[in-house]
Amino acid sequence: MEPTITRRAAYRVWDGDLGFWIHESRVCNAPMRFSIFHPNPEEKLPVLYWLSGLTCSDENFMMKAAAFRAACEHNVVLVVPDTSPRETGIEGEDRAWDLGSGAGFYVNATQAPWSQHYRMYDYVRDELPQVIESNFNVTTRRSIFGHSMGGHGALILALRNPDKYMSVSAFAPICAPTQCAWGEKAFLNYLGEDPSSWRAYDACALMADSLWDKEILVDQGTSDSFIDEQLRPNLLIKAAQQAGKSLNLRIREGFDHSYYFIQSFIDEHIAFHAKAFNG
Repeated sequence: MEPTITRRAAYRVWDGDLGFWIHESRVCNAPMRFSIFHPNPEEKLPVLYWLSGLTCSDENFMMKAAAFRAACEHNVVLVVPDTSPRETGIEGEDRAWDLGSGAGFYVNATQAPWSQHYRMYDYVRDELPQVIESNFNVTTRRSIFGHSMGGHGALILALRNPDKYMSVSAFAPICAPTQCAWGEKAFLNYLGEDPSSWRAYDACALMADSLWDKEILVDQGTSDSFIDEQLRPNLLIKAAQQAGKSLNLRIREGFDHSYYFIQSFIDEHIAFHAKAFNG
């Protein structure tokens, strides 16, 4: 029996329909929210999954990215999950902006108490696509992109699952979470003290063994205040070169870490994924 999904809000945007939904997640053992924009609900279309960054929900991208026109132009469905479970009752869940609510890091937590609910990797890879494909007029073709923590999520999901995604891109991703403060804090709490268990969620570490054989598109702004200490794109470039991966990392002069940056290049990213769908 398919889980029931409940629509929280609905809007007409450009030629399509935007909906905000909630359902009971078996993977996360908690209610999970997602949003979906379908540019033509009468037509069966491929799905582009967006993963958002720290402190975001399923709403930020839909409100700030200005992605609807390009989605309509290229006939691509946009789906955005929340960045974590919410209100699970875990002590300290809402104590910090970079751990717990809004900071699931797209990993399967193995450490108590997080392991009861924080299983965002399996949720994004398996359960959410099942919900989308069972309830909306979409095909099984899917691609993935994201921003910051979500860029990290998109990269690791594609690198580990080349059979599930047709293309991947990212805006200012956390490239090596095992080598930055944001990632170290999250991984220590979610995955435990053994750094060897962190490798499965680090894009730079995954490059060498991944079977991903398509271009990886990344945009990074030069005025991003997190670039040196948290994002570390130089490490992604080095890892891709050593692994022989096709990485197109475009340095954008003067752009920061905000959705103004994302808005500026979102059309190019959607066109990139549409080309993969239609190729």
